[in-house]
Amino acid sequence: MPRPQIFAFHLALACGLLAPASGEAATPRTRVSEVAPAPDPASATYPSALGDYQVDTLASGLVNPWGLALLPDGSMLVTERPGRLRRVSAAGALSEPITGVPQVWASGQGGLLDVALSPDFATDQRIFLSYAEAGPNATAGTAVARATLGATSLSNVEVIFRQEPKLTGGNHFGSRLTFAPDGNLFVTVGERFDRIRAQRLDGLQGKVVRIAPDGSIPRSNPFRTPRIKRAIWSYGHRNPQAAAIDPRTGKYWEAEHGPQGGDEINIPQAGRNYGWPLTSHGGEYGSGAPYPEWIGETAPGIEAPIHVWEQSPALSGMAFLINQPASAWNNSLFLGALAAQRLIRLTLDGDAIVGEERLLPELNARIRDVRVAPDGRLYVLTDAANGRLLRITPPAG
Repeated sequence: MPRPQIFAFHLALACGLLAPASGEAATPRTRVSEVAPAPDPASATYPSALGDYQVDTLASGLVNPWGLALLPDGSMLVTERPGRLRRVSAAGALSEPITGVPQVWASGQGGLLDVALSPDFATDQRIFLSYAEAGPNATAGTAVARATLGATSLSNVEVIFRQEPKLTGGNHFGSRLTFAPDGNLFVTVGERFDRIRAQRLDGLQGKVVRIAPDGSIPRSNPFRTPRIKRAIWSYGHRNPQAAAIDPRTGKYWEAEHGPQGGDEINIPQAGRNYGWPLTSHGGEYGSGAPYPEWIGETAPGIEAPIHVWEQSPALSGMAFLINQPASAWNNSLFLGALAAQRLIRLTLDGDAIVGEERLLPELNARIRDVRVAPDGRLYVLTDAANGRLLRITPPAG
């Protein structure tokens, strides 16, 4: 079939369901009552290619922790996918759930997802939460709310973004929240297991969205016509669960789950198409065969990823460690890996990835999120019914 007909045919497809992404399929679902008490904090030292690093367990007993934000006073906010937001002190004390969190749709991969601080947090005490929100007729979609953080509760809660349309099923919500240097907010939203919707510009599945902190649409967004969702920044994404701003350049990076193989990193540009499901380095679950819409690993008019894993580590969470000359891990990009059960360290040369090291093999733990503190230490969440918050001190440079 000629390529124009392929595109026309596939854009008209009603896609069937596939199996969950390799890293997400194993996500356990556990009631709070099943979680054991948190053990005392523990420390251990492990080897890396550049020297030994220390791992301290700050908190445990977290139920499928998903997102992490570092507060200016040294404490942290942690989301739990069933719908709880907790504060963890710098010493590891775990608070009771903070009240006022929006009602979440906690099913499948859905629930309370990411958390981010306002760029003006020091003055406005505002935080942003992404989560799966219920809709009519057993549907759900990714939503973003902002609120004012108090000692034990949220106030002034306001929903500023809703993925449209809401769809049935419990997979592929995204979603990471990342503030750009200009103050606008990038939101990653998955294609909700309806593959071809990632290519359609009349809905918000499989997109990177760019909005202002109040939910309005920046005038500099790429799409202006009424039939196109003006919040869209880039499209053709599958299930992006990792994103960060490169402190060296201000560029926005994201990483996403491929199907069976084909996890990728992109630097999304305004209005560009990143291919899913027309191009990918992965295949159907089980057989590995091309899925119906696939036309190749690359195609004209579609942006190629800057880095690909043929075997999916199942990426979730991303952070840059930059401008830390005393650290042996300086100029590195870190990603959590769910299926590979590792913390991945990528060595950077500009925008090029020139090396890879996999850390924390001793833990055999699904890594859901990673953040880098101003002092160069890393904070990592393990995704489990008894999840942990870890602090990692890198080897000296």
